[in-house]
Amino acid sequence: MEILVKQAAATTLRCGCLIAPAGPGNKLRATAATLDEASKGRLTRLLKRGDLGASAGSTLMVPDLAGVQAQRVLLVRTGNAGQQPGAVLRKAASAAIRQLAGTGARDAAMFVDDWTGKGLDTQAAARILSEAALAQSYRFDEFKSEEGDARGALRKLTLAASDRQGTKAATAGAKTGRAIGLGVNLARDLGNRPANVCTPSYLAEQARNLKRGQRKLSVAVLDEKKMRDLGMGSLLSVASGSRQPPRLIVLEYRGASAKSKPIVLVGKGVTFDTGGISIKPAAAMDEMKFDMCGAASVFGCIKACLELGLERNVVGLVPATENMPDGQATRPGDIVKSMSGQTIEILNTDAEGRLILCDALTYAERFEPEAVIDIATLTGACVIALGEHAAGLMSNDDRLADDLLAAGQESDDRCWRLPLWDDYQEALKSNFADMANVGGRAAGTITAACFLSRFTGKYRWAHLDIAGTAWLGGKNKGATGRPVRLLMQYLLAH
Repeated sequence: MEILVKQAAATTLRCGCLIAPAGPGNKLRATAATLDEASKGRLTRLLKRGDLGASAGSTLMVPDLAGVQAQRVLLVRTGNAGQQPGAVLRKAASAAIRQLAGTGARDAAMFVDDWTGKGLDTQAAARILSEAALAQSYRFDEFKSEEGDARGALRKLTLAASDRQGTKAATAGAKTGRAIGLGVNLARDLGNRPANVCTPSYLAEQARNLKRGQRKLSVAVLDEKKMRDLGMGSLLSVASGSRQPPRLIVLEYRGASAKSKPIVLVGKGVTFDTGGISIKPAAAMDEMKFDMCGAASVFGCIKACLELGLERNVVGLVPATENMPDGQATRPGDIVKSMSGQTIEILNTDAEGRLILCDALTYAERFEPEAVIDIATLTGACVIALGEHAAGLMSNDDRLADDLLAAGQESDDRCWRLPLWDDYQEALKSNFADMANVGGRAAGTITAACFLSRFTGKYRWAHLDIAGTAWLGGKNKGATGRPVRLLMQYLLAH
């Protein structure tokens, strides 16, 4: 989708559809009020008649409004901003863009100042509108033999402002929103591709594709031999049952001086997870192609950094493998040695994410990071605890945790902190090794993070469990691209 910013007037702006918000109590925002005056009160009459629903996100399409050059006007109810004005704006804008699908409108426009208010300036509103537009126009149909309805594709969004100062602010916001939106959609593309296509080697090739023409990005791919030389016995134990060779993908984005310590993002990249010898039930196992959504979010963030030219250093680490059962697969009860030298008794081969992450977390030490954040679809227990609304957050540093919580609120891509107390470490005791890889049914999300924490003692670290937020099931099945927005907000703010 093309996103443009221009200075314009509401009644003379030519477009397929002009989107105008109406607040609670039928209060028309600036653009809608101008259109109402031009049409001699038609919008007011429609609202008084109850044609626009009262709930936030309700829409009303008005074609060929008198006195207006736009082919259509779409009224959208914004609701009460309350404590999260950005979330309210995103919900209303998303509903409006969805409503345009199938109408024949190939281009749409919004006046950014309509969406500003408490806690939202022009730049912030333009960013959210751009993110929402790219998210709602996303389609994944590359494996379908027939093209979808071309009428459903919105090709251009114009963000209009009434003066030069507003245009300048909106341009800056739109640039940020577009970059983040492209990063989110890349993460969704990678997550949605099937496991027979999106293999560890395929992810490595996608990293090389990101590198092309980009001076600020370097890419290295470690193969099985190199990982073995480094002592990554834990990661390799997960890969042992698969015919697909594992890869450790290293993406170094250099947007600041070499003296500036990087933020390291570590993304779980299990491109398909059968559970290994501890095999999963058949129901919904197809969704285990999404077990690499942590890796996908790292790719998405690097993409956004490149689009923005972000002035900071960011390293992406992606341990990528399949978890499959065969004669070479790791068995429950096997003991492996991690890169850190610590030994692990593998009691459950379906707790594989932590086994690949721990070696990547040890590898992260060489970058002398400012902080390390790992992102993983790690535990079903997190889905039970938080559902699909918030990612689980655990950290060994209160300031880092607070910054991520704030970034989640600001980006409407929220997380919730869970404790990481020493009391929970007891569950990982093993009679035969330094630790077990699982700690029983109780507090499964926390004990998984406790396991990872044993490999992060040399730096500030946070863990995001995105098992409930990385994809949707049912009729809306597909990757969400979370938590790219959260991570990018953190990178931008800190």
